[in-house]
Amino acid sequence: MKELMKGNEAIAEAAVRGGCRAFFGYPITPQNEIPEYMSWRLFEVGGTFVQAESEVASINMIYGACGAGARAMTSSSSPGISLMQEGISYICCAEIPCVLVNMVRGGPGLGGIQPAQGDYFQAVKGGGHGDYHMIVFGPQGVQECVDLMYNAFDLAEKYRIPVMMLGDGMLGQIMEPVELPPMKDVSQLPKKAWATDGTGVGKGRRIVNSLLIEPDKLEAHIKHLEEKYAEIAKNETLYEEYMTDDAEIVLTAYGTVARIGKSAVHMLREKGIKAGLLRPITLYPFPSDVFLKTAQKDSVKKFVCMELSSGQMIEDVKLATHMLKPVEFFGRNGGNVMTPEDIVDFITKEA
Repeated sequence: MKELMKGNEAIAEAAVRGGCRAFFGYPITPQNEIPEYMSWRLFEVGGTFVQAESEVASINMIYGACGAGARAMTSSSSPGISLMQEGISYICCAEIPCVLVNMVRGGPGLGGIQPAQGDYFQAVKGGGHGDYHMIVFGPQGVQECVDLMYNAFDLAEKYRIPVMMLGDGMLGQIMEPVELPPMKDVSQLPKKAWATDGTGVGKGRRIVNSLLIEPDKLEAHIKHLEEKYAEIAKNETLYEEYMTDDAEIVLTAYGTVARIGKSAVHMLREKGIKAGLLRPITLYPFPSDVFLKTAQKDSVKKFVCMELSSGQMIEDVKLATHMLKPVEFFGRNGGNVMTPEDIVDFITKEA
């Protein structure tokens, strides 16, 4: 049975059903419905909700709770995620599994509260210091948010890595029918042999730490992380190909912009222009192989990267395609959102 839910609230419910039992966060538009929902929903399932004094406090509470083995998450929007970057870097080095949500708003600075995608670099390149990555999802709709969030904690714990849901103001505020998954039994979750939960007393010290003073030890740890990222890329990369079989112009976008792009594909087809769309679902790891495979097709003439930014994902598209075909850019920013007609006008004028 489907329910009509706002994106932010659906994400929160999916997290609870996926086993989340603790939330630490601080309010900021346009994601406030997530902590608001969690403030009463976690109480119903015996969980913990804390409105922290700041985003800096929130991410360090995540470090502590998840380091002790809890399934915990936080959510914020652009400037708030910026404040969390130091803590996220610590968490990644300490290999602590957790889930983060960023409903992106216009920037830089405080910017505006309208939807944007200017946090791509911050999310996929490691916004804090050091060499690290997170698994980053770019869902296109509310149902996909639910499906990805439901298993996000399992994925985080499998690889001991943070998982980030990178959405935008549109995705958080729109309402769509969703089919909610069943509640996972948290009592049946496997024990974490590394967690500082007190169960290892007398069996050696359990230390969850991100400080490695000796250069050789730190270098070895970074190499270990790189091997893990390669394994994630091998096993967890997700993408969608939409009408690309005979496409001459391949649009590429993630999140809600990809939905706008799909409408543009149909409009272009009606004009006799063979267009398709290639959508990354995992922004990290980026689906480089399918982009290169697409670029190697004789039928493909060019790529058009569409973003609500000044152009960030386009760099990954260029790297992935080896620039075998031209890669053009069409974007809006500042909280403005392109329409399918805008995309069609851009393509037809370029053609």
